[in-house]
Order: sequence, then C-alpha cells, then structure tokens
Amino acid sequence: MLALAALIMFASGPGQSHTFSVFLIPLVDDLGISHTAISIAYAVATLVAAFGLPFVGRAVDRSGSYRVLTVIVIAFGAATIAFSAISGFVLLMLGFGLLRFLGQGSLMLCANNLTSQWFDKKRGIALSLTMLGFSLSVALHPPLAQWLTETHGWQMAWIVMGLGTWLLLLPPIMLLLFDRPEQLGLVPDGKIKKGEADIPAKANARSEGATADRGLDLAQARRTDAFWVILLSNSVHSALATAIFFHQVSIFDAKGLDPTLATSIFSVTALMMVVSSLIIGHLLDRLPTRPLYAAALLSTSLSLVMMSQVQGQLTASAFAFVFGLSNGAMLAHIAYVWPRFFGRAHLGSILGVAQMGMVIGASLGAIPLGVGYDLVGEHDGLLLVLALLPISCAVAVMLMRIPRIDAGPASTTTPNH
Repeated sequence: MLALAALIMFASGPGQSHTFSVFLIPLVDDLGISHTAISIAYAVATLVAAFGLPFVGRAVDRSGSYRVLTVIVIAFGAATIAFSAISGFVLLMLGFGLLRFLGQGSLMLCANNLTSQWFDKKRGIALSLTMLGFSLSVALHPPLAQWLTETHGWQMAWIVMGLGTWLLLLPPIMLLLFDRPEQLGLVPDGKIKKGEADIPAKANARSEGATADRGLDLAQARRTDAFWVILLSNSVHSALATAIFFHQVSIFDAKGLDPTLATSIFSVTALMMVVSSLIIGHLLDRLPTRPLYAAALLSTSLSLVMMSQVQGQLTASAFAFVFGLSNGAMLAHIAYVWPRFFGRAHLGSILGVAQMGMVIGASLGAIPLGVGYDLVGEHDGLLLVLALLPISCAVAVMLMRIPRIDAGPASTTTPNH
C-alpha cells in the first residue's frame, strides 16, 4: 500500500506546477498570450477545480479509494492527452482545470488518505515515504517534459505523459489496492488483529466491511481553531510553492540565466526533498508536532528570500537546496497533521476540504509573480514581501489549541467493491 501510494504521488506529475513550468514559455509563444494571461488562466482554472475536491473526499469515505481512484486515473490520463490539443485561452483554462483537479487535487488526496488509513504510530515516516513519489516527480517530470518538447514538440509530450499515467497506475490499482488494513484482518502499522488469525482469502477480502478508528467529523473539526490555522498554513505554503515551481523557468530567464539551468536544478530540489521529508517524517513520530510544523513554515520564507538572491549557477543551486529542504519538510507535515489532530474516522471528508484549500492557494499563488513580471520585468521585491506570509502562519501554529478527538464509537465505511 505504501509503494502504491508513492506511485500515485509520482503519477500526479502532469498536474503539478513543476511540470507546467517547462511548458510556460512554449505556451506563451505558440498561443500568443502574455505571462499575466496564462497565470490568470492557471489561477482561475485551479480555483474552480478546488471546489470539487470535498466531493472527492466524501466519495472516498463512502465508496473507498479503489473505486474512486480507478475513475480518477482513467479521467486524468484522458485529460493529459487532451491537453495536447489546446488552441486558445478558453481551452487552456479548461485543460488547466481538469489536470489540477484530477492530478494535484484528487490523486494526492487519495494517496495521503490511503497511507493514513494503513499507518498510525509509524504514520510520520510512512507519509514521508509516500512523498518520495512526489519528490521523484519533481526530479524526473521536468527534464522528461523538456526533452520531449525539444525533440517531439510540447503536444507530443502531453500525449506521452497521458499514456504513461494509464500504464503506471491502472494495473497496480486494480490488482493490489485495499482501502483499509481491517479488510485483511489487520490494524494500522501491519499488526494482526487479536482473535482474527483466520483471515478470508484475498480474493474475498474486498467484500468485507472495514472499521475506522475514532476521530472528529468535518463539522466538529470546523469548530476548532486548529482546523483553520492548519488549513490556512497549508494553503499559504501551497500558494508559494506553486508560484516558485510555476515561474521558476521564467524567473531564471528574466535574470539572464539559461532555461536549461532552471530545469536541471529541479533535480537538486527533488534530492533535498527526499532527505528532508525522511528526516522530518522520522522526527514527527517522536517529537511534538507544533514546533516542527512552525519551523517548516519558516523555511518556506527562507526559500523565497533565497530565490530573490539568485544571480548565477551557484546561487541558483543554493536556492534549490534550501527550497528542497523546505518543500520536503512541509510536505511531510501537510498530510500528517490532519490524522494527527483529527483522527481517521472521517479523514476522507476532512482531506477533501484540506486539499480544496491547498488547491485554492495554488490557484492564487501564480498570479502575483506573473503580474509583477509583466509590470516591472522582475520578481525579487515581491518575493521578499511574500516571505512574510509563512512567518505569520508559524506564529499561529504555535498559538493554536490541540483538538480533543471524540472518544465515541468508531464509524464504518462501505465495502470497497
């Protein structure tokens, strides 16, 4: 299940900002639109797509990840292939919306939910290992997209990525995925439930109901200040990370650096994301959550400051190093804090709203830097202003009250098939 969740994370790449970054300049050139226009198309489409994610979360709670993921993967592959045919502003916005909703939104939601259902005491390191799939996407999707674009054109690049999505995900999901450990007579972290040594055959396991542990439902969670602080903090990071990933190639280009350099240092970012997420995931299982969470938010501010100081290959590599550490630390927290503070009984519904907030943040993040570039031809001053946002969130995290999880009976979910 852990390997499958990481694979789902990796396959979300065509819907992520680090992949779109490679296509920004070709799209501007071929479609004849400005950086501001493409940023607005990206923002509006992402914003509209965000409001569908609570429905995905509720569907996961009702029907399980197996059914939901199968539909999402088929639709995501089709949308990726269809993106190769965009020819104007309206179709561009529609393509952005579908890819963001299905990839950056729905696939990441399902992957985090799957891991959170299968792990409890080891959830921190498990979610960090899941995020290795995202880190691998950051390392591989941009250079792959760059190579495909240079050799076969950007349209063919999207067709190849769409077909690859189907090949990567459909077989393992259909053959291997189980929503909860209870379906196999296990409990989270891989232990066998007492008195259930005789487990039904795997072929029949999906027909067995699964019981979740305790936790707040969405309405209860919304009544806590922690819910809103975490939602805002994750959304702010999503906005800023999206802005950096989406505009990285054009920011480096505006500074007179080769676009190939901007693409190549994605691998530095990805490597440090791996290192950071594994370290933070290990620490989350052992240390108090709030100080680690606040420190991760502060590192996001440092990344923005470092990006404003990029002048050449050395400073670009230093920025990529810090941004990778920051992004890995935040990704480890983004999935961890929800089951940590609110339980897993209604986790799908909570993650649906949480992912909606992050996608809304992502929709807004691309606009300021795009507008700033068109107005003044540089981004540095605005990057420093934006660095103040995560600092405010870090203070709020340290001041928030930890929710008390309901000690009532656990709820049940419907069978997988």
